[in-house]
Amino acid sequence: MSAVGHCADNAACEGFFGLLKRERVHHRRYWTRDEAQADLFDYMERFHNPRMRRRVARWDQEFSALIKPSVETG
Repeated sequence: MSAVGHCADNAACEGFFGLLKRERVHHRRYWTRDEAQADLFDYMERFHNPRMRRRVARWDQEFSALIKPSVETG
């Protein structure tokens, strides 16, 4: 085990896979491996990734508002 922020810290991966299982895998039955791979790829590309991109964009806007100077100097 490693400290938080260390390169071996896997909390982000654990969070993603927990979310994947809660939202998709436990609600479906896959008959073939190919069917499971196609469904998981669809979940990541069409649902999870766009949601994360929106979240990161929102964080960027909030952060840029914090570091923006309140008065312009000339």
